[in-house]
Amino acid sequence: MPFERPVAELEAKLESLRRLDHGDNPALHQEIEELAAEIVHLRDGLYADPTPWMRVQISRHPDRPKTQDYVATLFTDVIELHGDRAYGDDEAMLTALATFDSRRCVVLGHRKGSNTKENVRRNFGSPHPEGFRKAMRGMLLADRFGLPVVSFLDTQGAYPGIEAEERGQAWAIAECLATLSALRVPIVVFGIGEGGSGGALAIGFGDRLVMLENAYYSVVTPEGCASILYKDAERAEDVAGCLRMNAGDLIDLGIADEVVAEPPGGAQRDTTLVYAGVGEALRRALADLCPRDPAELLAARYERIRRLGVFEEPS
Repeated sequence: MPFERPVAELEAKLESLRRLDHGDNPALHQEIEELAAEIVHLRDGLYADPTPWMRVQISRHPDRPKTQDYVATLFTDVIELHGDRAYGDDEAMLTALATFDSRRCVVLGHRKGSNTKENVRRNFGSPHPEGFRKAMRGMLLADRFGLPVVSFLDTQGAYPGIEAEERGQAWAIAECLATLSALRVPIVVFGIGEGGSGGALAIGFGDRLVMLENAYYSVVTPEGCASILYKDAERAEDVAGCLRMNAGDLIDLGIADEVVAEPPGGAQRDTTLVYAGVGEALRRALADLCPRDPAELLAARYERIRRLGVFEEPS
């Protein structure tokens, strides 16, 4: 990431020094130790208090764990569903039946690729209408068979191309929201990376919202906001803080319920730690929500919506 370049340059220098034979060179050995300590100090300072824009960049790191990684690690007996039974199969959206702690679930999630070829095939995690309709298939199955829904958010937004609009993009998103609001089963949502606009909201509303520390959830990306307000996407850093879209902001606003800690630099630096945190958060949420009566779930979900955006002005 751009702000990590000073650290990356020192790490490259340290690696080159370590390749040298310094057995008979105490001065070189001392230089290596000092450089390693400097890198640790610089990294600790860099991540001590990340800016909102830094967190956005971390959420987009190409090595960050993706939906399919969480599903493969946390779930067993995964059976993926394909197609929306109307147009086609959108690889940008994962919909599957899976088992978590002996409990059968329906899993939804935006799916990015691990390389350029996969990202192109999966449209960089930006679903078409058929992707949202495939997700809705999973929602309806969950409601029919009494299975909790687990959703993973990681998209800059729904695909805005003309072909998506021709096939009913806005309609598909609206149908997903209407379906989610009426499900009689628990819905647990995890923000694992990017969470942009209606593309995230379509599968991102439920009874619990758990955010990874460096994930974001927003009505628009910082670049989109800067383009609208200033006609200049390069001013994304200026508006990132104003959008209040990072995990801590969402807790303060009453939108998110819990934050899963990440190692300094992002989830990709210690995936085992992050998978464990997400698993524990899911376990707690399901233990709390699954025993509840469907009417109680629906009433609490309605009140959750009503509370959003309520504020008081100081006298």
